[in-house]
Amino acid sequence: MLLSNDVSKALANKAPVVALESTIISHGMPYPQNVALATEVEAIVRDHGATPATIAVLDGVCCVGLEPAQLERLAKEPGVYKATTRDLPWLMASASTGATTVAATMRIAALCGIRVFATGGVGGVHRGAATSFDISADLTELAVTPVAVVSAGIKSILDIGLTLERLETLGVPVVVNGSDEFPSFYSRASGLPAPRRLDGASALARYLHATWNELGLTTGVSIANPIPVADEIPAAEIADLIEEALTELDARGISGQEVTPFLLARIVERSQGRSLTANLALVRNNAATAAQIAVEYAKMQA
Repeated sequence: MLLSNDVSKALANKAPVVALESTIISHGMPYPQNVALATEVEAIVRDHGATPATIAVLDGVCCVGLEPAQLERLAKEPGVYKATTRDLPWLMASASTGATTVAATMRIAALCGIRVFATGGVGGVHRGAATSFDISADLTELAVTPVAVVSAGIKSILDIGLTLERLETLGVPVVVNGSDEFPSFYSRASGLPAPRRLDGASALARYLHATWNELGLTTGVSIANPIPVADEIPAAEIADLIEEALTELDARGISGQEVTPFLLARIVERSQGRSLTANLALVRNNAATAAQIAVEYAKMQA
């Protein structure tokens, strides 16, 4: 495990740190927009009082906190693996390079003692999972790894209702920040009620403190942070685009790790870029909220 100087100092001083994933750099968007977004998100975390810790595996080494040259490498180098938790041992043993998904980022963050993680959306139960058995490892990791994942909700290309049911079965605390309705990534509405609601960083930090420090639970926590009103795409509109993309997915017979990138790319194309704009906005919003929560949670550990 290799920690950057900034992350190492922050953890030693029990200062707030926010983990960030790296698949958004290597697999989320083209160069140079990917580097620009990664740099901007790190700056947002700093502006809100926390230290950013972008996580990746470089030449078999788990790196926590990346230098600008390392961000550039992930953004430009071909053949960077998209790594979930099960891929980490192979990456390390083979000295390979991989960008971490939600699950893998959580695992590495937890090993370092980082409790708060900002991402875009979490994975879950894919549509048609009754026959494909396609369920994201993000849910498995949330069940066993004590890290709070701040997202804009479950990715709307998935079955949100079934994912919430699965999270309940796994005993994962799920809360929505400032809304009585569970969001659906690009939209503030999903038609599903929030399992629980809290308002603001202080209340959410107390929730984390109760979960881990008072109750001794060992699960992760899912904090759904709705996309800002000005940036959302109405649920009905994005639903039509998703259905079109799913139809094409089935026709092409795409499966496995290629499903999510294919669907997101098609939705960007069919929405004439509006979904990408919304995605960028929610990532920025989640980074700011996660930093605020990390600051408040750090105060409680002092």
